[in-house]
Amino acid sequence: MIIYKGAIRMNKDLTVGNPNQILWRYCLPLFGSVIFQQLYNIADSLVAGKFIGENALAAVGNSYEITLIFIAFAFGCNIGCSVITSQFFGARKYGDMKTAIFTTLISTAALCAVLMLIGLTCSGFLLGMIHTPANIINDSKLYLDIYVWGLPFMFFYNIATGVFSALGDSRTPFYFLAISSTSNILVDILFVKVFGMGIAGVAWATFLCQGVSALLSVIVVIRRLISVKTDEKYKFFSWRILKKILVIAVPSILQQSFISVGNIIIQGVINGFGSGVIAGYSAAVKLNNLVITSFSTIGNGMSNYTAQNTGAGKPERIHQGFRAGLKMVWIITVPFFLAYFFGGKYMLGLFMDEPTDIAIRTGIQYLCILSPCYFIVSSKLITDGILRGAGLMTNFMISTFTDLILRVTFAVILAGFFGSVGIWCAWPVGWSISTALSLIFYKKGKEKTGHGV
Repeated sequence: MIIYKGAIRMNKDLTVGNPNQILWRYCLPLFGSVIFQQLYNIADSLVAGKFIGENALAAVGNSYEITLIFIAFAFGCNIGCSVITSQFFGARKYGDMKTAIFTTLISTAALCAVLMLIGLTCSGFLLGMIHTPANIINDSKLYLDIYVWGLPFMFFYNIATGVFSALGDSRTPFYFLAISSTSNILVDILFVKVFGMGIAGVAWATFLCQGVSALLSVIVVIRRLISVKTDEKYKFFSWRILKKILVIAVPSILQQSFISVGNIIIQGVINGFGSGVIAGYSAAVKLNNLVITSFSTIGNGMSNYTAQNTGAGKPERIHQGFRAGLKMVWIITVPFFLAYFFGGKYMLGLFMDEPTDIAIRTGIQYLCILSPCYFIVSSKLITDGILRGAGLMTNFMISTFTDLILRVTFAVILAGFFGSVGIWCAWPVGWSISTALSLIFYKKGKEKTGHGV
């Protein structure tokens, strides 16, 4: 038995109703949430580039590649908790659902403590490893150190949003992010423009705003769990359920971690071309990450949709959701492609007040090469979401590592022949081949079940 009170009514069962309509209603707030989530990083780069200078923009962008390692762990915790919680929610096992959430919160706290220790002691080493230019290394380290102190906020916020998504509620995280991200922009400008805090002001603004968002999100999650009354007993920690979570979380962490390591290797290659190329790449990659993260978030929504329907024993709805997800993500791709391919110069101008010729040229080249391939990579991320939600983690990992290995290898090789342009050409190669693999794995899973993965 389950009783809904107050906030718990916002939970949404994804196992009933028209998949096309359900996914649009469920995923659009997720898409809105990721737009605001990316405003955190975009705001940092925008304020740094506009009010501090091109070197500050390069420092934020340079540090960002290392922060992606921490984000990878937070993302894995989010997905592990979200998929398992979705399966229990779909199967109406509400006691296990509560245990899964509390188990994730406890284990995440321990993981976060370890990562903070590593981050605070090794930031200088990591920046040196990627050949950070001398003129931006101090600002890069300052930004990174403050960022590490805010890791608990990022981790617990990600767990909270994973829980909301698992319960079919994509609106609550949207509300939190809309408020906190808008506040972050204002506080960024206040700390940098008014108080003259420089790079430190950019980092502390993110720290404060994300902290408030994380605290409120966790409070709402706890209230919702209290509102769920079940006849089943639940525990605050379970090794059995932790193992289930890790089966999903560890491959997801490895996926994102190795992608981050790959990006760090690529960043090291880029750094060899000087701060002008670094600044142009830093601005363009923020725009690119906005798109990729949007697709990934919709893919996460597909994971929760698949997990709920898997738990409910309704595989026929998964393929219907796959077609609806592809249609949705391609519609979203069109405006991004048009804006970046034809208006890249103006988009980049948001980040740089008086850019050098090499910086603006680098950013335009990057966007023009990658944006036509968004239709390909979006298909991969939707398919990967289904593979992950169905628990087909081996197939998911094979596709992901293929993309990573090809991108890093071709970036290093082509940079020697074509300069920085060769690096950007590595993205379409990795995306195309790994997308083909993901679709093959999905098709095999569909044929095996007769309906969906």
